[in-house]
Amino acid sequence: MSPLRPIALAIVAVAVAAAALALVAAFALALAFALVAAAAGVRGVALSLALIGGTGLASLPGLELRREHALDTPYGSPSTAIREGRLHGQSALFLHRHGGSGRPIPPHLVNYRANIWALRELGATRVVAANAVGAINLHMQPGRLVIPHQLIDYTWGREHSFDDGSSGALWHIDFTEPFDARLRRQLGEAARRGDVAHTDGAVLAVVQGPRLETAAEIRRFANEGCDLVGMTTMPEAALARELKLPYASVCMVANSAAGLGDQPLNLDTLRETLGRETQRFERLVAALIQPR
Repeated sequence: MSPLRPIALAIVAVAVAAAALALVAAFALALAFALVAAAAGVRGVALSLALIGGTGLASLPGLELRREHALDTPYGSPSTAIREGRLHGQSALFLHRHGGSGRPIPPHLVNYRANIWALRELGATRVVAANAVGAINLHMQPGRLVIPHQLIDYTWGREHSFDDGSSGALWHIDFTEPFDARLRRQLGEAARRGDVAHTDGAVLAVVQGPRLETAAEIRRFANEGCDLVGMTTMPEAALARELKLPYASVCMVANSAAGLGDQPLNLDTLRETLGRETQRFERLVAALIQPR
C-alpha cells in the first residue's frame, strides 16, 4: 500500500466531516431564522384578514392583541405599529392609517405605500378598509354603511404606485373594477347575515383634503356620477391591486356633503354619527369572519 494512502484517506475523512458540520450549521441557521421570523410575524404567517381604520375607527374593539409590529419598509414606516391578534377566534391585523396617539396624519400625507406593503409582508391576504365619507346621493344618509363598487380619483401629488421605473417592466394593472368583486360580495353577504343596514354599490369620489369640499365641487361630483366623497381610498386601493391584495372599502357616511344638508357641518355631530357606525362596522366584520 502506498505510504500516501493513509494521508489521503485522512484528508477525505476530514473533508466529509467538515461538509457534515457545514450542513448541520446551515440547518441550524435556517431553523433559527424561521423561529425569529415567526416571532417577528414576517411574511408567510397566514393572518389573512387585514383591517384598516380611519376617522372614527382608531382601534378595533374585540381584537385580542398578541403583538405589535413596528416595521420598516422600502417606502418608509407605516402610519403606526400594526396590531396582530385574534378577532372572533380568527387571526387578524389592524392598522390605523392616520397614526396612533399624538398628531394625526392628514389624508394627503399618509404613507399609503408603506401601509399596504407592511400588511402584505405580515401575511395579509385580503384587506377591508373603513372610510369616513360624505353623502352626495340623498339616498345614502348619515349613519349608513355603504360598500362602494366604483371610484373616481381626484387626488394629486400622492405616491400612488410602487412602480418607480427600476423593475424594467411597466405595472399596467387592470383597475376596471377598483374593488375586489369577491370580497365585496362577501361583505354584502355578511351584512345581510348580521342584519347590518347597508347600501351595496356606490361611486366614491376621492379628493385630496384635508379641507372639506365646496358646494360647487359637490355639484360637479354629482354631475359626474358620484354618490359619496372621501379622502383616503386612493391610492390605497390601487396599491393593494399592484400587490395582488384583494381590497374592499366600507364607507361610513358621516354627513351630507357640502351644500346638501340643512344643518352646518359640526364635528361633534360627525363624531357621534361615526360612533354609531363603528358599532355597525364591528358587527359587519364579525359576520364576515364567522360565516354561518
